[in-house]
Amino acid sequence: MSKNGRAATPLPDLTPLRQGLVLVWESSRGWAALQIALLVLASLVPLLALYLTKEIIDTVAQTLSGGPRDVGRLTLFVALAGGVALAATGLRLLSSLVTEVQGIRLSDRVQEIMHQKSVELDLEFYETPEYHDTLLRAQTEAPYRPAQIVASCAQVAQGGLSLLAVVGLLVSFHWMLVAALLAAAVPGLLVKVRYSSRLYQWSRRRTAIQRLLRYLNLLLTANEPAKEVRLLGLGEEFGQRHRVLRRQADREKLELATQRSGYELLAQMVAVTAVFSAMFVIAQRALAGAVTVGDMVMYFGAFQRAQDFFRDFLAGLAGLYEQNLFLTDFKRFLALEPTVVDPPKPTPYPRPIQRGIEFDHVSFRYPGTETDVLTDVSFVIRPGEHVALVGENGSGKTTLVKLLCRLYDPTSGIIRIDGSDLRDLSLTDLRAELAVVFQDYTRFRLSALDNIRLGNIALPADSPRIFEAARQTGADAIIRALPLGYDTILSRQFEQGAELSVGQWQTLALARAFLRDSQVLILDEPTAALDPKAEAAVFGQFYQWAKGRTAVVISHRLSTVRQADRILVMVNGRIAEAGAHDELVERAGVYARLFETQARPYR
Repeated sequence: MSKNGRAATPLPDLTPLRQGLVLVWESSRGWAALQIALLVLASLVPLLALYLTKEIIDTVAQTLSGGPRDVGRLTLFVALAGGVALAATGLRLLSSLVTEVQGIRLSDRVQEIMHQKSVELDLEFYETPEYHDTLLRAQTEAPYRPAQIVASCAQVAQGGLSLLAVVGLLVSFHWMLVAALLAAAVPGLLVKVRYSSRLYQWSRRRTAIQRLLRYLNLLLTANEPAKEVRLLGLGEEFGQRHRVLRRQADREKLELATQRSGYELLAQMVAVTAVFSAMFVIAQRALAGAVTVGDMVMYFGAFQRAQDFFRDFLAGLAGLYEQNLFLTDFKRFLALEPTVVDPPKPTPYPRPIQRGIEFDHVSFRYPGTETDVLTDVSFVIRPGEHVALVGENGSGKTTLVKLLCRLYDPTSGIIRIDGSDLRDLSLTDLRAELAVVFQDYTRFRLSALDNIRLGNIALPADSPRIFEAARQTGADAIIRALPLGYDTILSRQFEQGAELSVGQWQTLALARAFLRDSQVLILDEPTAALDPKAEAAVFGQFYQWAKGRTAVVISHRLSTVRQADRILVMVNGRIAEAGAHDELVERAGVYARLFETQARPYR
C-alpha cells in the first residue's frame, strides 16, 4: 500500500522479456555480436556529422563576413561530411540486414521450441479450453514477435547510444535543452505503454472468440466440411456468424485506436512546444553573440537529432514492453508441464513379454469431468494372446487402449507389464513396443511412401519392409494406381497430388502399423470403412501377422472377433463378460444378444 492508502501499481514481470533476450542471443550469437559493434559505430556518426556541419557553416560565414576565403578547408569538411553520410548509410543497411537475419534465426528457434513443447505435452491438455487459448495466443504471436524483439532491441541500443553522445553536447550548451527533450518525448512513451497494455488485455479477452472465428473460417474454406456446407446450404449461415464476430472485434479495436490517436495528438502538441522553445533559447544565445552561426545550427541540429534518438529509444522501450506483454503467453505455454512423464530410473521393458499385461482395479475419468469412463477394470492378457474388446459406443473400449498406450494415466489402479507398473517404464520403450491403429487415425498429407514409413522411421525410404507391409494389407495395389505411385502426395492441395477414399486411407493406416516390429498390436475399429470382403481379407492377414504376438482388437462387427482367443464385453466402463466366442454365445448374456442382433439380418 502507498502512503495515501491506495494500492501501489505492481511492477511488470520482465521475466518473459529476459527469456526473449536470451533467445535472441542464443539463436545467433555471432550476428548479435556483430549487431552490437555496428550499433556502437552508428551511435558516433551523428555527433561527427553535426560537428562537420558546424565547421562548414562557420567557414562559409567567416568568408561572408569579410574573412579569408579558405576553399581548401571548406572542401575538406564537405568531403568528410559526405564520407560520414556514406558511412552512416552503409552502417544502417548492414544493421538492417543483420537485424533481418537475427529475426529469421530467432523465429526458427521459437518455432522449434513450440513444436518440441507441443509434442511433449499430454493429451489431457487438449481437453481444456484454457490450453487452446494459451496455444492460440502463443502461435499467433510466435511468427512475428521474435523479429520485433530484435528490431526493438536494436532501436533501444542505437537510440540510447546516439542519445548519450548528443546529450553530452546539449548539456555543454544549456541544461534547459535536456529538460525540453524530456518534455518532448516522455508523453508519447506514456501513451504507447498505456495502449500496449490495453491492446494486450483486449487481445486476451478475445482469444476464445478468435478461435471461433478461425473455426468458422475453416468450415468455409477447408476440404473436409465442404460437402455438407454445400448440401445443407450453410455457407451464408457460417459467413454471417463470421461477419458478426469480426465486425464486433473491428469496432472494439477501432475504438481503442481512436482513443490512442487522441492522446497521441496531445503528446505531439507538447513535443512541438518543447522543440520551438529549444529553438528560441538557442537563437537568443546566438543573437547575444555567445555562439557562432555554425554553433547555433549545430546545437539546434543536435536537439532535433536528440529528439529523434530519444523518440526511437523510448519507442523501442515501449516496443519491448509490448513484446513483454505478449511474450507472457509464450512463457505460460512453455511453463505447461506434462503429467505423463518418464520415471527417474526406468525399469527395462521386458523383451519378450513373459507374464503378460495386467489391468488391476483400474478406474479412469477424463480431466475436468466428474464421471468415471472406466470403473474397477481388472483382467490379464497373456503373452501372445489375441483379445477382442466389444461393447456399445461409449462403453470405454478406446479409453482402455489409450491407458495401455500411456497417453493417460489411470485415476486409480495399476496397469502392469510382466509385473512392472507402466509408470515405471520408459515412454519411448513402451510405445516402441506398440503398433496401434486408432479409429481416428491420421491422414498425413505427405507421400504414400511416407504414410507407411512413418510407422517405423528408423527404416530407410527404400527398405523392402515398407513395400512388404503395403502388399500384406492390400495398400500396394492402391498406391501403384496413383499418378506417381509411392511418390504421390496424398492431397489435391499439392501439384499432382491425389485424394484417397476413406477405406483406402484406412488400408494405409493398417500398413503403417504392420511395419512396426512391436510385441503388442492394437487395432481400434481398424476396418470400419472397409467392405466385408476387404475386411475379411485384412483380418485373415492380421491374425497371421499377429501369430506369436499379443494383440488387442476393438470392433463393433462381432464376426471379425470370432477368431480371438478371448473376448471382453464392456458395459458402462466395466467388464461385463469374458470368454471365447462359443462360450459367450452359450451363456446367452450381453455378447449373445449383440451377436444375435447383428446376425439376424443375414439369416
